[in-house]
Order: sequence, then structure tokens, then C-alpha cells
Amino acid sequence: MIYLDSAATSLYKPETVQCAVMEAINTMASPGRGVHAPAMRAADCCYACRENLAELFHLMNPENVVFTFNATHALNIAIRSLVRRGTRVLISGFEHNSVTRPLHALGAKVRVVSAPLFSPEVFLRKARQMLPWAEVVVCTHVSNAFGYILPVERLARLCAGQRKPLIVDASQSAGVLDINFPALGADFVAMPGHKGLLGPQGTGVLLCKNDALPLLYGGSGSASREQKMPDFLPDRLEAGTHNVAGIAGLNAGVEYILAKGCAEIRERECELMRRFADRVSDVRGLRVFRAGDDAVQSGVLSVLPENISCEAFAEALGAQDVAVRAGLHCAPLAHRSAGTLESGTVRFSFSPFNTASQIDRAAEICKNILEKP
Repeated sequence: MIYLDSAATSLYKPETVQCAVMEAINTMASPGRGVHAPAMRAADCCYACRENLAELFHLMNPENVVFTFNATHALNIAIRSLVRRGTRVLISGFEHNSVTRPLHALGAKVRVVSAPLFSPEVFLRKARQMLPWAEVVVCTHVSNAFGYILPVERLARLCAGQRKPLIVDASQSAGVLDINFPALGADFVAMPGHKGLLGPQGTGVLLCKNDALPLLYGGSGSASREQKMPDFLPDRLEAGTHNVAGIAGLNAGVEYILAKGCAEIRERECELMRRFADRVSDVRGLRVFRAGDDAVQSGVLSVLPENISCEAFAEALGAQDVAVRAGLHCAPLAHRSAGTLESGTVRFSFSPFNTASQIDRAAEICKNILEKP
């Protein structure tokens, strides 16, 4: 199979990830639930993962790294810590449902910075105009549907200048783009473990600048006499038993990224994306959503066939062992911004473990499907 759906889940992972998961299953118990060897191995593993994540994102204190079940869980903690009914929230026009649905459920007043795809300067100009209205800002770092890299660092400086708290959804950037959390100045950065961080499903991370409100309540392995959750991180936000096997695998993925470097991984993914885009750009009846400036697009490419539905195109690709994703990608707002809300797109998302020959073969299959009589 040619797997080109890494924006959903990184199917290809370093071998060390699988080994770490199996070792954890066979040798580790739960951290904070005993001083016997299996519990202590689990505690050491979890702390090592916090330390490596802190190094990757330039945090001084690993305890400000909180483990979650996924990015959705992390975003819900961040949003519910800052937003109440009626809170005025400014968001980009490329947000995922993991942002918009919690805001809707809370009854927030939401305004969207509407700007065209791959237009960071327009986005910033409009954001600057709308920012005085907002009490909280939420922005995705990279669009999951189009690979559009939004100018989050510059937005963060605008927010800091007006003392507006900022939540960043790094679901498509963590492990690929360099994120300096202290320099960024965001209040929270949320991410999954199973995408760019190369860990297993069921893992996620929330980087916290300061305190946050618990989303779940229960055992934490600390302050057990109290009926309130602990008042310190990360215990305050980590109720219940940890996914130790997942965290072990996540740690192995992060170690791989630290060894390789985000810059090398990003360049590899973008090289493959550009190679694929070059090979399908002249295919009849195919619209390719490619940025004119390579600096504003990651290793994700959406296309729109003219004479076949996106779902039928993805199904035809799947029948020839090319794995992609069709539809709205849980991001209808992004498709509204790009003008593809009615049709959706077919998304090709690349991994540093894909090969050039896979890319060439996938492009050839696309051409054969779309240009056959």
C-alpha cells in the first residue's frame, strides 16, 4: 500500500515506537500507584517523555507538559479553561471541529477571520482589525485540509500586545514545524501524539503556560486526602490511569524527532508534496490547491477532480492501494474559506517515510483514473 493519509494518522513510524509499546505492556504498571518496580518503570517512562517533549518545544519545566488522550481532549481543556457562555472568541477560517464544536457547546460568541487560502498577510490585516473585540483567540497552526501554514507567531505577537489569551491547535505542525512555546507566548498549545509526533493513537499533549481547569475529575495518584483535584500541574489535568503503553511509544517517536530535527522532517515531507504536485498539475480535470509560496504550505496537498466526486476518486485510488482521505476532513470552516464546502477535496498527506517511487506511482495512478476514456 502507498499510504498518503499521514495528516489523519502516521501509519509509518520508527521501529522503536512499536518496541517501546510492547516493552511497556510487558513491564510497566501505572505511575504514581505504587513504589514497586513496574510502577516505578512507568513513572520513569512518563517523566522521560515529558522531558523530551519539553526539550522539543523549549519548555523549562516538564511539568507544564500534560498528557491527554488526543488533540481534541487537549483543546477541550484549553477552551473550557478560558471560555464561558458569551465569551467573545476570535478564530481563523481554517479551524477544525475540535475547536468549533466546543465553542458552540459552550455558547461562546464567535467571529471568524475570513481570509482566502494561502493569504497570510490578508489574514493578519483582518485579525488586527478584529482583535479588539475578542476576549480569547484560537488559531490552528496548519490547516489539516490544505496544509496552509497560518502566521501563528505574528498573530501571537498581536495577541500579546493586547493581552489576549491565545490557544494554538498544533495538530498538523507538532513534530514538523519548530514550535518554541515560551517564545510563542500562547497560553496553550494542543496536539495529538499520533500524527507528526509519530506516537500511537490514544495519545495527546497540552502545553500549558499557566494553570488550567480540569476537564476530568478522579484519581491522580497525589493529594489523595483532598476531594478537589490537585492544584499543581500536571496532576491537576491528568485524572485516571495513564495510557502508559501509548506514552512509551510517544516517547520513542519524540526521540526520533529530536535526533532528526523538525527542519529535516519538514523538508522531506514538503519535497514529496512538491514532487507529487508537479506530477499531477497537468492532469486534465484536476484542480490542485498549491501555494504560490512554498513557505506557507506543509506536506499536505488537496485536489479537486472535476468529472468525478471526491469520494469516488478516493475509492478508486483505494482500489489500487493508494490510501487518501476525501470529504470535508472535519473542517467545514476551512472548506468554506477555500470555496470547496459543497464538494470537499481529496487530501494527500505525506510522511518522511514515504519514498519518491511511491509518489511517482501514486501520481501515475491518479492520471490513469482521471484521464481514462
